[in-house]
Amino acid sequence: MQTIFPILRYNDARGAIQSLCEAFGFVKLFSVPESGQIVRHAQLKLGTNVVMLGSARRDETMASPQVLGATTQALYVYVDDLDLHFERARSAGVEILSPIEDTDFGSREYHVRDLEGHLWTFGTYLPDAGRCRPPG
Repeated sequence: MQTIFPILRYNDARGAIQSLCEAFGFVKLFSVPESGQIVRHAQLKLGTNVVMLGSARRDETMASPQVLGATTQALYVYVDDLDLHFERARSAGVEILSPIEDTDFGSREYHVRDLEGHLWTFGTYLPDAGRCRPPG
């Protein structure tokens, strides 16, 4: 059961929803409002997990990395078929920061930057919440 839900802000949240679905295989569950320039709240699902996102707003302290010129977090996403996932992202034109590589802790992963600069890692490492450190 997922208990941590990432929240992301985008200057073009509608464009981000479309891009995340096309490039990474997310499925839009809903968006409020359903149309228009501003997205107050949206939820996207990948496998059994949900991320939340919305339009960057002046009345809060969250911003798109596009505006900040830096990132303050990265997301790691487990995927079953990493090679297929990588090809999907590459075909969609996502900025690949590093192609698929083997890690020293037994995972395979690749790193990308989305259309507004959020960092994503997709890989085969599935953390065990009961362990204190990665296998190795």
